[in-house]
Amino acid sequence: MLFICYSKCSTCKKAQQWLDDNGLSYEVRDIKTQNPSYSELKKWVSNISVKRFWNTSGMLYRSLGIKDKLLTMSEEDQIKLLATDGMLVKRPILVTDKTVLVGFKQKEWEAALTFPAK
Repeated sequence: MLFICYSKCSTCKKAQQWLDDNGLSYEVRDIKTQNPSYSELKKWVSNISVKRFWNTSGMLYRSLGIKDKLLTMSEEDQIKLLATDGMLVKRPILVTDKTVLVGFKQKEWEAALTFPAK
């Protein structure tokens, strides 16, 4: 699994602790230094609405006035913009061979993941 997170994000820390507590192995990628690429986002958006990927509480999102711009942006343009800066993207993101999870909702993650035998 690929765990894309921001080290200063409390939700990311909580999600990572949950992964560790449940014995799940994953590769960590920092969203600020290695933001999701256009091709990654394009693939993920095929299963999840592009709206789920916006970090609507982020300072960059607000300072650029993206909320208003989204009303007239195509999905393609939204993906291109998301790919320009990891701080625009909601986190954490967990990518498995079967699914992509955006944001940490414990019940959603529990339902989507397979846990190692204890």
